[in-house]
Amino acid sequence: MKNIVVGIDIGGTNTVIGVVDNTGEIIVETSFETQPFKNDKAFSQHLISEIRYLLNDLANVNLLGIGIGAPNANYFSGKIESAPNIPWAKDVSLAAILNKEFNVVVKLTNDANAAALGEMLYGNAKGLTDFILITLGTGLGSGFVSNGKLILGHDGFAGEMGHITAVPGGRLCGCGKQGCLETYVSATGIRTTVLEMMRFLKTDSVLQKYTPKQITSKLIYEAAVDGDKLAKDVFDFTAKILGEKLADVVALTSPQAVFFFGGLSAAGDLLLVPTKNYMEQNLMPIYRNKVSLQQSALIGKNAAVLGAAALIWN
Repeated sequence: MKNIVVGIDIGGTNTVIGVVDNTGEIIVETSFETQPFKNDKAFSQHLISEIRYLLNDLANVNLLGIGIGAPNANYFSGKIESAPNIPWAKDVSLAAILNKEFNVVVKLTNDANAAALGEMLYGNAKGLTDFILITLGTGLGSGFVSNGKLILGHDGFAGEMGHITAVPGGRLCGCGKQGCLETYVSATGIRTTVLEMMRFLKTDSVLQKYTPKQITSKLIYEAAVDGDKLAKDVFDFTAKILGEKLADVVALTSPQAVFFFGGLSAAGDLLLVPTKNYMEQNLMPIYRNKVSLQQSALIGKNAAVLGAAALIWN
């Protein structure tokens, strides 16, 4: 009988469930939209039914446990606590709910922490003891590994880089603060920057032929690659903010590398090269040229699902 673990990645847009073996292979996977549910009970019931659907198709397997990565997930309490990008996720005891339903060990942590574990076990961070994993999706998540261990803090909420202040008095964030980093550096943030620049600047752009609803981070990337000045300026603006904030956190944890995962990270060098330049400009001399910026090795895989599963394997 083969031992398996269910890894769950609850994102602001989609929830992904994977059945993972001890080699890091995702045997089977499914996903559904995170947002449409009226409350946490409706979400939990749907999640349970999707897990059962996956497990019912597998023969001769032994479920060891369930690992979950989610925004504002508290490792110590097993709860999702007031996740800013998920309207129903106010105080959800998801670990207890799934433990009662499946009678196995259930562990839960921040989604970016889970992605960091996945990168450490199966990706480019293998063998590293100090690194940061940044997820660039609907928002900006981050997981910090120092001395080989995830930094959780006394309450389980350490390492929320997406909610450090990037622009004082800036854009309203879903968390209730203004000017959070994720309101500028994320798929949502870069789209907002484009709309603001088109409204206030006179730069001609291919993006002007699209309605606001049609503009996506992918479309902005494609326009920048094709040489569109506005789109290139948007990426430079985004990289400047990210690079400056990375310089701040490097001074706190002195990582060997920073890895990027998620939809916006697919921009690759278009984002990472200027971000590296701005970071270096803002670093203290003792930190310069020591920190590499890399895309995740798990692009095309689900690092958060693998990391969530690693909560159980570990």
